[in-house]
Amino acid sequence: MKDLFSVAGKVIVVTGGSGVLGGALSAHLIEQGAKIAIIGFREESVLAKLKDLARYGSDPLGMAVDCTKEDQLVTARHKILERWGRIDVLINGAGGNLPGATIAPHQTIFDSSIEDIQSVIDLNLMGSVVPSLIFGKVMAEQKVGSIINVSSMAADRAITRVFGYSLAKAGIDQLTKWMAMELALKFGDGIRVNAIAPGFFIGNQNRRLLTEEDGSYTSRGKTIIDSTPMSRFGDITELNGVVQYLCSDASKFVTGTIIPIDGGFSAFSGV
Repeated sequence: MKDLFSVAGKVIVVTGGSGVLGGALSAHLIEQGAKIAIIGFREESVLAKLKDLARYGSDPLGMAVDCTKEDQLVTARHKILERWGRIDVLINGAGGNLPGATIAPHQTIFDSSIEDIQSVIDLNLMGSVVPSLIFGKVMAEQKVGSIINVSSMAADRAITRVFGYSLAKAGIDQLTKWMAMELALKFGDGIRVNAIAPGFFIGNQNRRLLTEEDGSYTSRGKTIIDSTPMSRFGDITELNGVVQYLCSDASKFVTGTIIPIDGGFSAFSGV
C-alpha cells in the first residue's frame, strides 16, 4: 500500500536552506528520502550546510543565490533541472529582519528606518514572490507541484516591535491565497500553494529577546507563554510533520491554506 505521506524521490527546493528553519526542514526531508536543493544567500553558509547534511546519507545540491534576483534564480532552476529533470516542491524559507524595521520599547514607529523596512519587505515578501514565479513555472508545465510559504503569527495581528516583518508576512498570506487560486484555475488541480504559520520558537536570533541568561523568561517571553495554551515555546522539529504533509500526496486537495503551528496561540483569546 502506498504511503500517502511519502516524499521519497521528490525534488524539493528549499530557499533559506542554509538557515536554521530551512536547514532543519532539509535534514528531515532528506531522512525521508527526498532530493534536496538548498538555496542560501552566502556561499560559506551553503557549503557549511551541505557538509552538515551529508551525514544524513544524501547528496544535496547547494547554491548561493539572492532570492530577490530573477537571473540568479533562473540559473539555479537550470542547475536543478539539469540534475533531476523536475521540481516537485518549493519551500520558501528565505527571510530575516533588520534593526531599523523593528520598534524598540523606547521608540515609536517614527523612529523606524524606511530603508530597513523596504529591505525587510523585499527579503521576506519578494524573496518568496520571485522564487514562486521562477520555480512555479516548472510546476505549471508539469501540471503538478506544491509551493509552501512561511507565514507568521505577525501576519494577521499587530505583534509589537516587528513592524516591517509583519507587513511582509501579511503579504505572504495574500501571496499564498492568490497563487493557489491562479495556479489551480489556469494550470489544473495538480498544483497547490499553502503556508505554515509558525508560532514562537527560540533560536539564536531571538533567544535574548525571549529568555534571560539563566533561562527564565523575559517579560516578552512571559507574555507569549501566557498567551499560548500549551504554555511553552515550540521546537523547530515540530514543523516537520506539517511540512511533510504539504509536500506529500496526503494534501492533494489542500490549497490556499495558512496552517498555524503555534501551540494554540492564534486560537486563544486570553480570557
